[in-house]
Amino acid sequence: MLINYNEITELDRIYRLNLINAITGIKPANLIGTISADGRTNLAIFSSVVHLGSDPAIIGMILRPAGEVRRHTYENIIESGVYTINHVTPAIIERAHYTSAKFPRDISEFDACGLTEEYLDGFAAPFVSESSIKIGLKFEEEIPIERNGTSLIIGSIQIASVPDEANNDGHLDLERSNTVGISGLNSYYTVQKKAQFPYARPEELPKFE
Repeated sequence: MLINYNEITELDRIYRLNLINAITGIKPANLIGTISADGRTNLAIFSSVVHLGSDPAIIGMILRPAGEVRRHTYENIIESGVYTINHVTPAIIERAHYTSAKFPRDISEFDACGLTEEYLDGFAAPFVSESSIKIGLKFEEEIPIERNGTSLIIGSIQIASVPDEANNDGHLDLERSNTVGISGLNSYYTVQKKAQFPYARPEELPKFE
């Protein structure tokens, strides 16, 4: 299939939604844990988390701000200033997926989807106990993306929990940590490590046949 810009804009909405969400390949599947100012927790699955820098250690993710449709994750991050990112593992794929349902404000996805709130080292936002890799972040800034009404939310890492057996001098073995990836809106993939190479330098370039 070869398709141009005009044809993309004319596609059936659901077909286009599925295609464009999947076309970039496998993305991280993460559960974003938040808490409101009055203590109500929220959990939602996202595939838009991206590394932005290591010094300072900052992570970005794309959110659609609150409008006519309530966006509990966004609202909680703005209210509390903290949130968590939790890797999805094979054991919780189904429960993680159903956090995307539009639950009422007074229903916590932790409870509705059978996942466990966990609080680490006094950090205010809830982590997912069943997750293997967990990151606690402080909200730093929001950059609006006018083209489609979304925002890049930038947070700084305040705390992180990583399995010892998956950490080799800072190189995280995502296969050993049972990290899951997502394609599109509802297809999930396990991760298998294939290779690891040294930092690439022109003078050390292998001879490719």
